[in-house]
Amino acid sequence: MSFGPSGFAAYARLRFVPDPAYEGQQEADADAVNDEAEQLRMVFDVLAEHTRTPRDCYFCLWEGTGDIVRPDSPVPDEDEDAAAYPELRAQPARVPKHAEPPRLPGPLVSVPHRSYYLFHGALSEAGAWSFPEGWPDQPRLDITHIAFAWPADHAWCVANDVDPHWAGIGADAAVIDRLVADPRLDVVPADPTAEQPVYLW
Repeated sequence: MSFGPSGFAAYARLRFVPDPAYEGQQEADADAVNDEAEQLRMVFDVLAEHTRTPRDCYFCLWEGTGDIVRPDSPVPDEDEDAAAYPELRAQPARVPKHAEPPRLPGPLVSVPHRSYYLFHGALSEAGAWSFPEGWPDQPRLDITHIAFAWPADHAWCVANDVDPHWAGIGADAAVIDRLVADPRLDVVPADPTAEQPVYLW
């Protein structure tokens, strides 16, 4: 899932944090951190030139993103005695009906272990979305919330899962070569079938 669908000629990793320098390194101990939002914008700027449908793209946002609150989501009970009553921990939070905002409208895309809200629009507007009326006090969604992005012509796919320190990119080999060669970006070629570098949590 970290690289999106199979079948592309080549793959790469867009690193928001350099790969671990030694086994067991924690991400907090990394030497440098790239601006995730800026890196994604620059990648999308390049990818916009490699699709016939830059104004017809799809974006998935993980429903578990901290800024997206669904009123029917279970809320963990932090009470020390909660372990003695596991049936209570599985219950949705009790919120007065008048205080519940409606669900975020639009389709929900589900894959194993993840569900995503689906957005549609121009690649140049990626991440420039606001919550609809009825969701008071919700912050504007940012480009870093994008978990998947792809154009209607399926020329490429960007997969930005919540756990890795990088985003996966699948595309034609020439597109991957261009991204790797771009001095503004920290992109390295990748084999999606191989084990990828990870930080210790």
